[in-house]
Amino acid sequence: MASRSTQILEAAARVIARRGVRGLRVEELAEEAGVSTGLIYYHFKDRTGILRHTLEFINSRAERYTAAQDEAAEPLSPREELDQVLILELQDTPEVRENSTAWGELRASAVFDPVLREDLARATLVWVQEVAALLGQVQPLAPAVGLTASAERLTALLEGLSMRWLSGGITIDHARTLMAEAVEVELARLRRP
Repeated sequence: MASRSTQILEAAARVIARRGVRGLRVEELAEEAGVSTGLIYYHFKDRTGILRHTLEFINSRAERYTAAQDEAAEPLSPREELDQVLILELQDTPEVRENSTAWGELRASAVFDPVLREDLARATLVWVQEVAALLGQVQPLAPAVGLTASAERLTALLEGLSMRWLSGGITIDHARTLMAEAVEVELARLRRP
């Protein structure tokens, strides 16, 4: 059984995905999580604490589902791992839909919230660094500045494709195709002298 704080964070991700950050009310969160408002404040102190921890939670959850692999399977090549980390953000599962939607809502709210903006910037930087490291494993002779620029373009594109897919603008298959093509373009760019 999930801990109470995890239960609250799962509920917070659901509420944010459905109603946005501005629609997050502690009373509604308590009802969704099946806990008292006092317990929420005990674990997270205030609304900012809830948002910060929810951001960390959805990042951790994304790391789990993008790194998931059958234990009996052969280890992935660096290129396969890169593809998996990016493409598995485009899965039609409730968990991925919820995570991607909540991330988009947090990103939109960060425009008006300096504290949230800083937390989101840090989380984005970590994500970019992880993708840059994977790109570096595929193209070990590429300069660090090029790896970072490629990672920034790929992660930004992934966010945009995810939002277009989730809002019905494109199909998931088309989003995946565009992402795979972008990875090819970036790797070709990194191979250039």
